[in-house]
Formats: sequence, C-alpha cells, structure tokens
Amino acid sequence: MRTREATAVIQAAGATQWQPNLLRLSISRTIIELRQFFRDTRSAVFTFAFPVMLLVLFGGIISYTIKGPSGQLVNFRQYFISGMIAAGIISTTFNNLATWISMERQEGLLKRLSATPLPRPAYFAGKIGMATIVTIIQVVIMLAVGLAFYGLKLPADGARWAMFFVVTALGVAACCLAGIAYTRLIPNARSAPAIIMPVYLVMEFISGVFFQFTDVPSWMQWVANVFPLRWMALGYRYVFLPDWFKSQETGGSWQVETTLAVLAVWVVVAFVLCIRWFRWDPEIDK
Repeated sequence: MRTREATAVIQAAGATQWQPNLLRLSISRTIIELRQFFRDTRSAVFTFAFPVMLLVLFGGIISYTIKGPSGQLVNFRQYFISGMIAAGIISTTFNNLATWISMERQEGLLKRLSATPLPRPAYFAGKIGMATIVTIIQVVIMLAVGLAFYGLKLPADGARWAMFFVVTALGVAACCLAGIAYTRLIPNARSAPAIIMPVYLVMEFISGVFFQFTDVPSWMQWVANVFPLRWMALGYRYVFLPDWFKSQETGGSWQVETTLAVLAVWVVVAFVLCIRWFRWDPEIDK
C-alpha cells in the first residue's frame, strides 16, 4: 500500500513542478501529505485516538487530589491532561514523521523526489505542514475531552493563551525537526518502531506526564530537563492549572522564560541536525 502511495506522491509532485514559487509548492505538498494521511483511515483514527485512549485509561485508574499550601485542591486528572496534550504532540510529530520518512526512504521515494525539480525544502515543508494541521486537530480533541470529562478549565487571561500558542508552535517545530533528524538513526522502516517508541515512552515517564514531575527521581529530572517534553508539559500546566500550583513545581516556579528558551534552542539544534544528518538514499544508512 505504501508503494502505491509513493507512486501517487511522485505523480502529484510532477504535476506541480511547473509552479516556480516555493511557498505554493510547499502548500501543494502539504495538501498531498494530508490526502495521504487521511486516505489511510486506520492510521489516521489511531493517531487521534491513541492519546485519548491513554487519557481515559490512566484517568480512570489514577484519581487523587494534589493539595496546595493553603488547602487548595487540583485533581490529578487536570494535571495529567496537560502532560498528555504535550505527549500527543510529540507522538504526532516526532514519532510519525520519523516513521513515515523512514518508510518513504526505504521505498525509494526520497531518492526519486531528489531527482525531480521539486525543491527539497518543499518536501519537508509538506511533512511539517501536514503534522502541524494534524496536531491542531488532535489538540482540539484533547481539549474537548478534558473540558467535557476531566474538569479542565480554559485560561481566562491573554498571557496564558499566548503561552499556549507559543509552546504549541515551538513544540511542534522542535519535534517535527527532531523527528526528521532522528531518521538518520533508523536503518530501515521495519526497525523504526523499535527505535522510536522506547525514546517516546521513556520521555513520557520521566517528564511529568504520568506522575508529578517532583515525584520523579532527581537524576531522571536532570535527564528530562534536556528534552522538549518536560518543558512542553510544564508550559501547558502553567496555561491550564491555577497559579498557586506553581508551588508544586520544581523550584516553586512556572519557569516560563526557561520553558520558552529550551524549546527555542531545540528548534535551532534540531534544524542544524536535519541539515547535517538527513540522508535521502537508503543505501547510505545500511
């Protein structure tokens, strides 16, 4: 099935070769990628359903209240959904892009595309554009589930909404680019899940998604501090949880500036790694 899709992408790319504008080509590639994504119905449904399933599963198992310094209470489910929004973004961007690009490289699609007049940046823009749109849909679904069933409250001030959009934008950019760069470590499509999923699962457990971050062993906290998921989850907790909850965070602070700085650094680092590491020919990675 992937081979037929690869052929369709090549044909579609050829149909858009005449367009001289990189932006127009990137939009065209994004449309092609979205069509491919939604054409594989089972994969699309699982992409949207997987974070919701985890939310329902752990939300049903883990239910306790976190007490503030003055007796304020927050249900752990409200804490958990903030982390699951961040984890869902990484699943849709890092996990999926690393897997799909590895498959297309092995099928020879990337090698054939690199021989066409299609600008290489347009290919990546199409992937990132598709992942961004899918992520937006997924975040809306997660917010709807949280509002309907888990007592999630939308922020009431502009500063927190601004933080929500900036964390989402930086997180999507960093994770998309990291997923593209990570394909350098994947020798073939068959090994992709085994190489990608352990990283994703470990990050979830040590980044304050399934447990309070302050309950994670200190050495694991130091490891988590290096990666985007910890900071995305913290950023979303700042957005959705009451202000007093910062007393429950490391250092008793939301660390807004640090969150944005780490995510911005990851965007730059992942971009550099993409340029230096990415390979089009599968033979190079054998």
